Amino acid sequence: MLNDPRTVRITGDDTAAVYRRADDVTADTGPADDRRRDAPVPEAYVWSNLTSGNGTRALWLLLLPFMVVNLAHWMRPAARERVRAVRLYGLLVRLAALSLTVLLVAAACEVALDLTAWQCAGTPACARRHSWLGFLSPAASNDGWWSEPGRRLALAALVPAALVGLLWYLSHRTWRAYESQEPLDRTPEAENGPGHTALSRPGFWYGRRLVARLRAAHTAAGLLTVAAAVGSAAVRQDRGTGGPALLDVLGRLLAASLAAGALATVWVVCRRGRSEHRLDRRLDAHLVHLLPSAALVLLVLTLAYAGWERPGWHSDGRLPGDAAFGALALAQGALVVALAVVARLLHRCPRERPATARRGPTAAPGSPASAPDAPGGTGVGLRGVSVSRDPGPLAVVLREAPVSREAGAAAGGPPAASEPADPGPPGPGTTGRPEAGHPDAGRPEGSAVAWLERCALHGLAGPAVAMLACALAGVMSGGVAQRVSDWLDGTGTGLDGPPVALTWQASVIPVLLVVLLVLCGLLGRQTWLLARAEQTKVLQEYGVEHGDPARTRRIARARAMAALTDRGPLLVAVVSTATLLLGAGAVVGALGTGRTPARAAESAQPFVHGAAQTAQALGSWLIGLGFVLFVTWGRRAYKDASARRTIGILWDVGTFWPRAAHPFAPPCYAERAVPDLTWRVATWTRATGGRLVISGHSQGSVLAAAAAWQLKPSDRKRVALLTYGSPIERLYGRWFPAHFGPAALAALHEDIACWRNLHRLTDPIGGPVRLSGEHCGPQVDRPPLTDPLAYGRDAEHPLPAPVLGHSDYQADPAFAEERELLLGRLRSQVPVQRT
Repeated sequence: MLNDPRTVRITGDDTAAVYRRADDVTADTGPADDRRRDAPVPEAYVWSNLTSGNGTRALWLLLLPFMVVNLAHWMRPAARERVRAVRLYGLLVRLAALSLTVLLVAAACEVALDLTAWQCAGTPACARRHSWLGFLSPAASNDGWWSEPGRRLALAALVPAALVGLLWYLSHRTWRAYESQEPLDRTPEAENGPGHTALSRPGFWYGRRLVARLRAAHTAAGLLTVAAAVGSAAVRQDRGTGGPALLDVLGRLLAASLAAGALATVWVVCRRGRSEHRLDRRLDAHLVHLLPSAALVLLVLTLAYAGWERPGWHSDGRLPGDAAFGALALAQGALVVALAVVARLLHRCPRERPATARRGPTAAPGSPASAPDAPGGTGVGLRGVSVSRDPGPLAVVLREAPVSREAGAAAGGPPAASEPADPGPPGPGTTGRPEAGHPDAGRPEGSAVAWLERCALHGLAGPAVAMLACALAGVMSGGVAQRVSDWLDGTGTGLDGPPVALTWQASVIPVLLVVLLVLCGLLGRQTWLLARAEQTKVLQEYGVEHGDPARTRRIARARAMAALTDRGPLLVAVVSTATLLLGAGAVVGALGTGRTPARAAESAQPFVHGAAQTAQALGSWLIGLGFVLFVTWGRRAYKDASARRTIGILWDVGTFWPRAAHPFAPPCYAERAVPDLTWRVATWTRATGGRLVISGHSQGSVLAAAAAWQLKPSDRKRVALLTYGSPIERLYGRWFPAHFGPAALAALHEDIACWRNLHRLTDPIGGPVRLSGEHCGPQVDRPPLTDPLAYGRDAEHPLPAPVLGHSDYQADPAFAEERELLLGRLRSQVPVQRT
């Protein structure tokens, strides 16, 4: 529809808006005689600019660890029985997120304070190579005013302080644009069954208060980290040389104040979680302003204290950062282990079978529907919508990516001959993925056992992802420190370099890469074997005895590659476990020896010494290369719209969830998109008395479900869902079981008018929803669509049909058939509004 040059915006702004064709603008608001009461009208919600708008969005890549740890918060297992354990899980994730902020600011302090102001400016050879540091060097400036070590540190502290200020600004700006969008204010529903999900709570998409609190706490933590980095060197000097008693007393008072500020910050993070049962409009204004302001005052006092003149103070060696980075790594490891214990306890809580969670009358078989929409786009997002004026049905199509308007809108013709929807229970081979040899083969689709086993990593997905967030932050911190050290040092002999802890962490990267290569080799072999097995199935499904070997291999390979998505939990488990063990070894080596791996192994066997030298050199090079590649990717995305859209696709999943753990994470676009959709659907259905079909593709299907959950129960009965290429169970159901678990999806199926889902075996993202329909309505999943539509050439396909995979579901005749069936079901269920 968006390809139509006559498409106009009917509501919304440049960020997200609803579009219709020009002829349909007044289709449901004009004179009654002009209203077409039966034909649906397509309407599209475009939300692409929420995830891949202007070039500055590429800078969100630098916030990747914050986004990943925020995901860990939402990955907890479903357990309604243990409220305290659920709260403890959220608290541990918030503390892990706070440690990432401290680690990022500590890395900035390492670069600006230690490597630049302390080591390079204090070394004559390094200062001569970098003339811009001349005024800080005692030798180059003839002991100028700024050459005092404390004053150099105070001046350099402006860099990490400015970084904290930038993070605060970005968080505050996005907070006003996203978290401040009010959803519909409605009465909370009773939470008396396992089918209830937090996604239906009125305040779920309104995290304004929590993000403001967390922003204040993380800003204070960052400023206190800078103050500690500056003040610790001055305090050590005053205590070690027997300096003036006044400075010693001031140093102790500042240290006590910094400790009190750190405790207050941790208390704010631990004190309150999310308030989802209502729209919490309070802001804790006194805390939001007082805590960062107090931290800023302490930073200014610390800078003044460090800049006090201290005769005879010279900078040599490193700043006392080894203990800080080692303590941070230990704290993060302990938090991840504690999080794993809590997650395992939650996962082992008894669960009711989803089949008995919410029993309701089994509806008559019905089918899918949705409005026609454009064939272009990235293929990730909700697609257009079809709406009908008074009693006619409304179909909503959500669109993620902008589409050129060169081609006209696809005309909706009668569906071609296709397999009719099967409303009965699934039989062998009708649900898609579970086939012979598949992990889910032989399991009943609607059973609690099948759903429990599909929970990623047996409930440990959250701790594993939290570990990956810490690893990402460590790689970014070590990479920037190592890269700056190499740039400043030149020949590598004049500076002591980054802290030993960072060097040890870099040295384990080659070992981790070896583990990854072995795992990728095993997965590659399994994929090759699966592709060979699929070749026979391809020939059987298309009824071909001796087909084109290249064509057969191409289809079989597409299916095998699509199945790799289901191996994601294995990859995450191996990487996170290896990272935890190797990281623990690195911390023990750094704190136990106090030397780099190469120097620590000098007295060992020659082979061990050589291996340590190789690992240290290769790790240092790899971590620096990783940082350069990361920055290069961000720079390319800043200038290239296509690369920016790629990042937008990655961000679709990462930023779908509210910022419940880290306020500096990229903003949650769903806190704008879900209220937009909910307001549009609720106001339209109440004004016209019409019915609505929401058609969602890929990530858009998740938005469609989230919007349906936010409606009143009476409004949900006027809504039907058509999802295609949907990750709602394959990804969200496995990785976020507390919110998209089987009971929640079954309850949604029961609450809305009808739901149908389309998927392909060649789709690496979408999959079946796995609701049999036994107790909550007609079966949701249609048997897997044929892809490609034809094996060879025939009358309907004179040219070879492409393998579509995750895109162009509308090209399959089944799409139009399911759309018409859904619209027909809505017409029969909802009475016509009397005028």
